[in-house]
Amino acid sequence: MSTATEYRGTGVVPGVAHAPAIWTAPRPQLPEHSPTIPEGGREEEVARFSAAAATVAGRLAERASHATGVAANVLEANASLARDKGWHKAIIKLVNKGVPAPQATARATDEFVAMFEKIGGLMAERATDLRDIRDRVIAELLGRPEPGVPAPSEPSILLADDLAPADTAGLDPTLVIGLVTELGGPTSHTAIISRQLGIPCIVAVDGLSAIATGELLLVDGEQGTIRLGVDAASATSLVEADEQRREAIRSWRGPAQLADGTPVDVLANVQDGAGAARAAASEAQGIGLFRTELCFLSAEKEPTVEEQTAIYADVINAFPGKKVVVRTLDAGSDKPLKFANMDEEENPAMGVRGIRIATDQPAILTNQLDAIQAASKGEPTWVMAPMIATVDEARSFAEQCRERGLKPGIMVEVPAVAVQAEKFLEHVEFMSIGTNDLTQYTMAADRMSAKLASLTTPWQPAVLELIAMTAAAGQKLGKPVGVCGEAAASPVLACVLVGMGVTSLSMAVAAIPAVGAQLAQVTPEQCKAAAQAALAATDPTAAAEAARTALAQA
Repeated sequence: MSTATEYRGTGVVPGVAHAPAIWTAPRPQLPEHSPTIPEGGREEEVARFSAAAATVAGRLAERASHATGVAANVLEANASLARDKGWHKAIIKLVNKGVPAPQATARATDEFVAMFEKIGGLMAERATDLRDIRDRVIAELLGRPEPGVPAPSEPSILLADDLAPADTAGLDPTLVIGLVTELGGPTSHTAIISRQLGIPCIVAVDGLSAIATGELLLVDGEQGTIRLGVDAASATSLVEADEQRREAIRSWRGPAQLADGTPVDVLANVQDGAGAARAAASEAQGIGLFRTELCFLSAEKEPTVEEQTAIYADVINAFPGKKVVVRTLDAGSDKPLKFANMDEEENPAMGVRGIRIATDQPAILTNQLDAIQAASKGEPTWVMAPMIATVDEARSFAEQCRERGLKPGIMVEVPAVAVQAEKFLEHVEFMSIGTNDLTQYTMAADRMSAKLASLTTPWQPAVLELIAMTAAAGQKLGKPVGVCGEAAASPVLACVLVGMGVTSLSMAVAAIPAVGAQLAQVTPEQCKAAAQAALAATDPTAAAEAARTALAQA
């Protein structure tokens, strides 16, 4: 394998695949110059655009009806985006000035994309979605085939500049056995859906365009490597070893525990009652993160306490008598809520989001806590606040929770909390580390930026150090410290987290078997050795490799 050419990116879904490369179909190109639409034809041109957008929205909705989990949610959201009134209004305004519908669609989309990218965070991910919808609508207007993923005739590795969720959700994992993109980040929709489908995935690969269709590739989604020129025997051996790993995942059954029988609390991240029901049917031992804000992103006004109670009860009732952690609204930044009346900010990721909304609008928080109390019906529901940054915020939140018989906790996303974890734990009963935001804030890098993907991996030594500090504080005070960010879904990193003293791991339901199977193969001593090895490293690649080496040693 020494003669192989290697490309490296950020591995987001583990797995090994060996197959020829195929590229996504190019987006439709518009002519540089186009005639102005005369006034008499503009109404018809508006109708033509509206029909094309409706057709695209209908196709996405149809795909959503046949998908499940995150894929279905993303496709439904994209169908709604294709019907967005603001986007339509901007396009129609241009058409009414004489701009042809295809060009108007492109120009208006550029304006929205610039706005999304300025906001950053998950809104930047919506830019990819909107570009995809733009291309589909333009292709429909021009009478061309819908752009996106070609239908491979044999198992292949799909390459793309970036891949829209609508395409990722529709992939056939028996034909697309690996996915590599030049853009994208470790928490993008593409990565999340690939994990659900079990397709090895690597993002943020510089120079990917140099690989031609048909070239034989060996992709390692755990190490983030793409190799050309690997000899057939070596490739076959690596693929067979990976298949053994996959078989162990398929046959794994909970509850999660280490090789010596030490139990590990493995929980599910959910966003609604349907997700909680799926989690209850899996090997999840409870819910470690209920993202309540995702229930209300389209709400024009604040839901009543009664309406909220019904929604929360669906989730809590899915795990009667078991651990359910409800996060209060993590709104703002990339997840704005219309009813919160938040002002536009220059840097929303550092602005009024999460618990900070309650500063000027305390009723939003108290109403939510009242609803959680009512939904709990006396059960010891765990409740945590996002974006806590000061001890006073933690104390105040804890007091409000205890008044309602709820178990108070906080998210560890702001580095200040990790640095002073003991002082915060004096006031709350537990902590849950949101590694996505903790990494973003620690490394001063937008977690949705493909160019900064190497900075936004939780394997960054500084991030690992903060996690270890927080876990140590929890052990000292005898209080649980969990992880509910994407880091918990990485099988190797999950072992490192356990070795640091993290007491629970919460992740997407689809990730639970892989994590459970990995934990079952290692001892507490191996986890501690992996944690020490990772913490001693000075860069993320070395940290991950050191952890893998430590876990492989008996």
